[in-house]
Amino acid sequence: MKKRTFIRNLGLGSLALTSPWMWSACQNANADHGTKNWIWMTPKNGLSKDNWKRELDRIKAHGLDAVLFESYNGRKASFETDRLPMGEPILEILIEHGQNIGLEVHAWMFSMPCNIPEIAEKHPDWFAVNGLGQPSHSHPAYVDYYKFLCPAHPEAMEFVRGTVQSLAEKEGLTGVHLDYIRLPDVILAEALQPKYNIVQDKEYPEYDYCYHELTREKFKAIRGIDPLKDLEDPTANQEWKQFRQDLITDLVNDTFAPEIKSRQKQATAAVFPNWESVRQEWSKWELDAFLPMLYHNFYNQDIQWVGNSLKVEIAALSKAKPVYAGLFVPELTPEELNHAIEISRNAGGAGISLFQHWSMQEGHWEAVQKK
Repeated sequence: MKKRTFIRNLGLGSLALTSPWMWSACQNANADHGTKNWIWMTPKNGLSKDNWKRELDRIKAHGLDAVLFESYNGRKASFETDRLPMGEPILEILIEHGQNIGLEVHAWMFSMPCNIPEIAEKHPDWFAVNGLGQPSHSHPAYVDYYKFLCPAHPEAMEFVRGTVQSLAEKEGLTGVHLDYIRLPDVILAEALQPKYNIVQDKEYPEYDYCYHELTREKFKAIRGIDPLKDLEDPTANQEWKQFRQDLITDLVNDTFAPEIKSRQKQATAAVFPNWESVRQEWSKWELDAFLPMLYHNFYNQDIQWVGNSLKVEIAALSKAKPVYAGLFVPELTPEELNHAIEISRNAGGAGISLFQHWSMQEGHWEAVQKK
């Protein structure tokens, strides 16, 4: 990854940068794009069109610039479509009202997880496989919805591309926001492991994806070895790790981002600070902006960790692009949110993104409005 690399474990507390010049240049590049504040928003059934308009009015009134609306959650779509199971078509309401009040609306979509029963029934071979040979649709890691598709399967990736295209074609939409554009976590964030009664002191095969036959065949064609059959410990092989990271990077750079940008939409992604644990080398991605989920509690860190992480991530990008600190509202008091916003700004972030709209209390709205 050259010397401009992510620190392998952002949970190490205070982090140093490899080059003061590099940090200054990337910080200035972030500043050149201006400040923008975002908020993630999930569907809520039963709200009227006027209800949704009022929610957007509130977001706009408190100084936020962009809404990331969960338009596809891996199960059903919240927009008009004939290719996915549909819930309520909310996205079109938001696009129209967002245009009227000057609020950006981005379509947030789950990328690699697929929890549509018909897909699993008709195409069980589309799904990622772990190091024990178990496919994710029948043996999902951690939670039931972790039914990830195989990034090396052309038909599965064409299915994902079709969803990206359907959203990018929406008239008036500002951008498409890729979430879960990765493999399952081979190692969970430290604070989450006790929730699942697991200890991950190394990479274990039941959480290590993707060992799909197609993935292994592609690797063997390049390196001459089958990682499952020919390596005593596949998790220790850096080329095998890099190969899977490159699969995701190539999907982003060669397929999904061009699909979005060709329709004059912004291409963004929700990404992990512990990127190696999800095979997500996003410093190489050719997107318009990045929204790392800097949920410090997940990593047993204090709020200052948000700023330390941002500095490393900004410096690591192969091309300078805006980076917006994703903040986890349920774990932040209004005072802590105010502090986190200040830390993000001082670290060179181009703004913040809040997860999520329905978690905001009055004090949180006030903290954001002050900024």
